[in-house]
Amino acid sequence: MAAAERAAGGGFDLTACVREPIHLLGGVQSYGALIAVRAGVIAVTSANAERMLGVTDLAGAPATDLIDAAQLAALEGLADADTGQSAMMPVQTIGGIRFDVTVHRSGDMLVLEFEPAGSPADFATIYTPIRQALTRLQSAGTVVEAYRAAVREVRAITGYDRVVAYRFESHDGPGEVVAEDVTDEWEPWVGLWFPATDIPPQARLLYERNWIRVIADVDDTTAGLLPPVLPETGEPLDLSMSVLRTVSEFHLEYLRNIGVRSSMSVSLLSGGRLWGLIACHGRDVTTLGPQVRAACEFFGVALSLHLAALRERDRAAARDRSRRMIARLLEGASTREPGPWPVDSAGLAAVIACDAVLVTVGGQVVVHGIDPGPEAVAALLAALPDLPPGELWHSDRLGEDLPALAGLSPRVAGALVLPSGPDHDRIVWLRGERTVSRRWAADPAEPVKLGPHGRRLTPRGSTAVFLASVRGRSPAWSDNDVVMAAELGRAVVGIAMANARRLSALNVELTRSNVDLDSFAHAAAHDLKEPLRGIANTATFIAEDAEGLDPVTSRRLASIQRLAGRMDELLNALLYYSRLGRTEPLREPLDLRAAVTRALDVAGPRLREADVTVELPEAGAAVSADPVMFEQVLVNLLVNAAKYARPDGPRSVTVTGGPDLVVRDNGIGMPAHLREQAFQLFRRLHPAAGGHDGSGAGLAIVRRIVERHGGQVWAEDSPGGGTTIRATFPDRGRDLQ
Repeated sequence: MAAAERAAGGGFDLTACVREPIHLLGGVQSYGALIAVRAGVIAVTSANAERMLGVTDLAGAPATDLIDAAQLAALEGLADADTGQSAMMPVQTIGGIRFDVTVHRSGDMLVLEFEPAGSPADFATIYTPIRQALTRLQSAGTVVEAYRAAVREVRAITGYDRVVAYRFESHDGPGEVVAEDVTDEWEPWVGLWFPATDIPPQARLLYERNWIRVIADVDDTTAGLLPPVLPETGEPLDLSMSVLRTVSEFHLEYLRNIGVRSSMSVSLLSGGRLWGLIACHGRDVTTLGPQVRAACEFFGVALSLHLAALRERDRAAARDRSRRMIARLLEGASTREPGPWPVDSAGLAAVIACDAVLVTVGGQVVVHGIDPGPEAVAALLAALPDLPPGELWHSDRLGEDLPALAGLSPRVAGALVLPSGPDHDRIVWLRGERTVSRRWAADPAEPVKLGPHGRRLTPRGSTAVFLASVRGRSPAWSDNDVVMAAELGRAVVGIAMANARRLSALNVELTRSNVDLDSFAHAAAHDLKEPLRGIANTATFIAEDAEGLDPVTSRRLASIQRLAGRMDELLNALLYYSRLGRTEPLREPLDLRAAVTRALDVAGPRLREADVTVELPEAGAAVSADPVMFEQVLVNLLVNAAKYARPDGPRSVTVTGGPDLVVRDNGIGMPAHLREQAFQLFRRLHPAAGGHDGSGAGLAIVRRIVERHGGQVWAEDSPGGGTTIRATFPDRGRDLQ
């Protein structure tokens, strides 16, 4: 199809249109006049300048013979100001004639384009409609609504007979009319596609440099430039930024063929690249003054920004959905022992929209979605390029990009490939063929014809619609798809590197850990527990032998016995914790309410001291966990609620859950960017000098215990302020990923 657009039959060389230097056509539209000034002297004029400006002998004359020095300095300032490539101001010539002058620089020349001055009331006339149009545009909540609003508003402002929104498929591809407002006498164009050659590359480049292009009359007699070429370059003055620039004969013929006498195009840009156009057509001569043009240009800028915002909103929502799924995949990977990337094809298919996803790990292939079959999968994997880690490859036309796959299967038309490990491990998202029927405004196989008046571009319009189907292509991979695949790739590489380091470290540490653990267990069991038992026994003997002890002393002896017993329990728990790397937690179904009550035996005094009320979980809630470890989790979290209570009441902590655990307080909370750090060993977010004591090991111990149960723990905001800790305790029989 592209070849047909480039070289059509009938003896007409379409590439002449593509090669035409439309910025060097050597003339301007005759409703205005041009002069170009170099070093204060008029170096170039349009052939109609002296007649229109009422001055003779302009060539070689000082510019101040035409306008006074103050106005010339103001125009130079506008040309050099950061107001875009061109600017406009009203000017009065030495002869007293008023003009609206648009100014820009072309090389070393100051280019002034004169148009008859509009009425001062023009601004007031156009200001209110353009302001109302912009307000209505901002209410458009979707891209389609914005297009439709734009064509209505531009037609109302300018009075053209047809205004269309035209979107390009790609930077150099064909375009589609996606919205239209048109007079009843003309046939609609919505849904029609136009060949890429209708707007050749050099025209697209100028549309990127100039937001607006107006053609007042296709039958206008061009006012040529004098001199026709510049002596120093041998070429005409570069009119790339000219608002009056004359029009290519190819384009004029095109407009005549569709019954158009005047036109205006407003560029729609995205990231500085041409994304689409607002194209306006009139059946009569239409001369738009600079103020109306400026209003339309401003409207085009506003529309481009609004469309970009709507598209970015949609892209951001898609990225957020994909990132949430990537986070879930990584959470699953973090609970596994070091090894290959976990094969979770269903999760990968949710990261990027596709018809199927292939995951190859260690020579094994897992397919999720619409399976193209073993032969197609084998052929695909054999034909895909070898990629270094971190490099992506994608195609929405596999049969063209990889000829070995031509005609393979309609289920394999597009692929996005991400290397995920050694030995050709990779993730491949697949999309099947989407047959798209397009209504072309001209036969795409014959974009030009010879007419009765010589060479003519094919007439465009719904009276000459050609249907063509696009085959062998899948929906294109969007920028979001590629970005999300890249993010996942970085995460996969990070997991692989972390796993490799962990495996190496584990091998080195294994022997030393066993020796250290045995030594620690011996010290804890004998060197620490023996004196502790002596303390407990001594307190018991005193209580039994002494008579008539006052209540305070009796209570203190009882506290010594209770705390010694608690210390003995902690040592036992510490012994068990030291062996966590080699043993599994002792799972039991625990009544959550009873577990919290037991934990309050230890944490209760601290909570009462801080005036923190405790809301117990509902009766019947249960958790499957090691009793000692789970109590340690509860004690740490409840004590933290007391440590970090808000300075003024009421203060509270609530425990809920079953099968998981949720502890929510209304304390001082923790900054979101520091929450993960709070789970690091000995990492304290609040200094002891602020009244917040502790070793900083509590949350690290909580995380270690929870992860040994195969769960996850994290912190988040509490409604109304404070911190919520959520910990998952999967059932013993759950298949952890």
